[in-house]
Amino acid sequence: QVQLVESGGGLVQPGGSLRLSCLASGSIASALTMDWYRQAPGQERELVARITREGGTQHVTSVKGRFTISKDDDKNTVYLEMNNLKPEDTAVYYCHYWGWGNVEYWGQGTQVTVSS
Repeated sequence: QVQLVESGGGLVQPGGSLRLSCLASGSIASALTMDWYRQAPGQERELVARITREGGTQHVTSVKGRFTISKDDDKNTVYLEMNNLKPEDTAVYYCHYWGWGNVEYWGQGTQVTVSS
């Protein structure tokens, strides 16, 4: 069992920046992927960014060039650097672990609100 705890969310003005962190209670080095998802009110949860065990990254088109996922295996932490935030980025952001045997874990989420 791996517990994931997100932090770093908050209220920011359009154009601002936030850095989300996801601290895992166990090793993330063997995770097949570590992901950031988000869910806005009334909408389905969507994948925002993914980083593989080897360090390869993917970002959804709407955040490319603005968001960057990274990880530190030694610290068991995954990050999401978010720049040039827009009101449409407002959502609860969730950390997700996907491991061997389709094992997966979710964090409790952290609220990001982009508003002037």
